Amino acid sequence: MKVISYNLRKHKAAGELAVLVAAHDPDILCLQECDVPHLPERIGGLVLADATQGNRLGLALYYRESSFRLREIRALELKKSLHDRVLKPAHERLLGARLIDIDEGRDLIVASFHAAPLTALNSLRRHQIRAALTELAKLGEDLPQLMVGDYNYPVFKENLGQAVRKHGYALTLSDDHTYTRYRVFRGHYDFATSVGFEIDGITTLPQGASDHRPILVTVHPD
Repeated sequence: MKVISYNLRKHKAAGELAVLVAAHDPDILCLQECDVPHLPERIGGLVLADATQGNRLGLALYYRESSFRLREIRALELKKSLHDRVLKPAHERLLGARLIDIDEGRDLIVASFHAAPLTALNSLRRHQIRAALTELAKLGEDLPQLMVGDYNYPVFKENLGQAVRKHGYALTLSDDHTYTRYRVFRGHYDFATSVGFEIDGITTLPQGASDHRPILVTVHPD
């Protein structure tokens, strides 16, 4: 299964999606910072499962209709940062879907995630990540689970990795930096947490109109 995650930078990179999907043929597309009313229902062979409705900058998830059937999708709020309370960019920071693989007949969970911005503390983002993984597990007990997106966590990822592993999950970075706008803030912002999946690799794709580079995650269930 191939999954692309892309932070569109306030929808500025939305015009790249059709070319991105055609070039890499993903099964799942997870987006952050979308202008939801302007999202297409379909991109290539992918259909829109759902998008958040309460956000100024939304999340969206597309899936390959010929390979998967949507069982359930859920958007969730997470603990808010001061930035969220004042500027209100996002009420919902998690969009998770339970899908069934039509050929294999097995269920799995995939999610698009966007953590609080760098103005918040790492401790808050760790809380959001733990809470997000816990909520996703409620979509189906013991199912393979993959959460991709913008974690806004460029430094001290060793602490995050330890916290994630304590809850039984793996944290996997891509092969190159994903945020390049400001030299001082460059790092791995976009990555994956998972359980029940074997991560074959995460490739950082070329820079587009966004300040984030998209990532391509290749996985298979354990």
